[in-house]
Amino acid sequence: MSQEEPQKSKVEVIKEASVGLRGSIAAELADHSTDHVEDATTKLLKFHGTYQQDDRDLRKARRKEKLGKAFSFMVRNRIPGGKMTAAQFLAELDIADELGNGTIRITTRQSIQLHGVVKDNLWGVIHRINEIDLSTQSACGDVTRNVCCCPAPLHQDSLRTELQKLTDEIAEFVRPKTGAYHEIWIKDPDTGEREQVAGQPAVSEFEPLYGEAYMPRKFKIGLGMCHDNCIDVYAHDLGLLAVTEGDTILGFNVLVGGSMGTTPSKKNCFPAIGKRMAFVTREELFPLITAVMLVQRDFGDRSDRSQARMKYLIHNWGLPKFKAKVEEYLTQAESICSVAEGTVRRPLLDPHPAEVTTHQDHLGWHEQGDGKWFLGLPIENGRVKDDGSLQLKAALRKLLPEHVPTVRLTLHQNILLCDVEASRRADIEKILSDHGVVTVEQISTLRRHAFACPALPTCGLAVTESERVMPLVISDLEVLLDELGLADEPFSLHMTGCPNGCARPYNCDIGLVGKSIDGKSGEGKYTVFIGGNLIGTRMNAVYKDLVLRSDIPATLRPLLICFKENRQAGETLGDFFHRWGMDSLKELDGTAEV
Repeated sequence: MSQEEPQKSKVEVIKEASVGLRGSIAAELADHSTDHVEDATTKLLKFHGTYQQDDRDLRKARRKEKLGKAFSFMVRNRIPGGKMTAAQFLAELDIADELGNGTIRITTRQSIQLHGVVKDNLWGVIHRINEIDLSTQSACGDVTRNVCCCPAPLHQDSLRTELQKLTDEIAEFVRPKTGAYHEIWIKDPDTGEREQVAGQPAVSEFEPLYGEAYMPRKFKIGLGMCHDNCIDVYAHDLGLLAVTEGDTILGFNVLVGGSMGTTPSKKNCFPAIGKRMAFVTREELFPLITAVMLVQRDFGDRSDRSQARMKYLIHNWGLPKFKAKVEEYLTQAESICSVAEGTVRRPLLDPHPAEVTTHQDHLGWHEQGDGKWFLGLPIENGRVKDDGSLQLKAALRKLLPEHVPTVRLTLHQNILLCDVEASRRADIEKILSDHGVVTVEQISTLRRHAFACPALPTCGLAVTESERVMPLVISDLEVLLDELGLADEPFSLHMTGCPNGCARPYNCDIGLVGKSIDGKSGEGKYTVFIGGNLIGTRMNAVYKDLVLRSDIPATLRPLLICFKENRQAGETLGDFFHRWGMDSLKELDGTAEV
């Protein structure tokens, strides 16, 4: 008797019944009697680039007044490689001012999020984003998310230009084929031009890559370079590490199974960095991408969403079996890509020896190699707003597009002001200074390499604060680092308000992950991870759990002293922690469990 297949999760049933991600979205948007949508619709709206949230700061007060939650939506753009025109960026600011909460947030995947969008404004926000030739489709949901690559417009060689072009091609290739997005958000319902006025298609469009239920969970692709891992290539489900010779891309080392999310209460959940699976040439790349996605689509866990990411499939099978299954799927993949059978070599080649060596954040002024310049501007936690003496939005409105014609977004939540004429540099610096906007030369080394997720009050998964307290954590640590003479030491510090890992806290030098709220003080408690590295190629590990936010400097103090006194020449903080060993480090603090 054959073993019964596991029961599908609730989300899988919703996807299969949605008729190409349509569901009842259009009908619920048209219902102005309520400020929120039903649970099934929230699951489908993610594929369209938006999450339903509520202001958690207001929950207690509203309960006392016997009111429901203060619902709103977060809307996320899909911006492959983070490339935008100045006009598009200004339009995003306008949309945020007119239909959102007045701020935009640069994400850790080179995109933009708008917060505080009420239900009656949701259609207008997404429609206007499409009017400026951007999109929110596939920015969320169980599909390929925003495809990432180095955004720097460095033209001294052709490498980045080629990767950026390839990123656009991949993003278009993995875009879902359903017409639901266009029907719901692009056609104007007031003019009667919507393709779907009443009812919906009996069946959804054919999705050769995704099938009727799309992916088991989100799927992330990133293209990186050995000498510039600014996109954290090992943190993606599918990392494509360019192997180069001079100005030529020979091919890609294929890294599979990266993912930062986890559920600590479940022993079978864990974060992971990608495993080196194979080397492919540029000509073999699209069939390879397709085959990897098809294997995850067909064999990823659809019964337990906590086990649905590709890292768990690889963990359960082992890399050799996963690689063999990818090779088996290459023929089907080649037919989807319209590539003649036999183009991709079988078996797949082993990875090239090339490996990540350095990390660049592209902050400060840089010559582009075409006679123009770009300025990498640090944006604390990616939040673009006017706040007291910091008038960042106002500065950008003055700079764009007169002085700065294009912008690009980084995975560290910063912005590159691009294609600047040399004659305008002084004017740009003055405008920034007049508006209280700091440049990289005016911030500490620690602040330069630190970022946080949004967390409270909008994220429904957040356990503790993150974005709102990260500046305080950094300020406290800056005092300690100055005291120890380590202020110029570069190391990465990432903070999240929950274990889901949006700010990639598990492969940095020091990660702070929200765990609980202290019942007496109301202060957040965090798990402290140490031992990753700035270039993102090694996982860190738990040093101490349930550390109060205010106790973080004291917790790290003995570790930093030990580092200062025992480091080897040129040794980084994460490398030292890794070499010294967790047991030895925990002995430095009598309160840490060994």
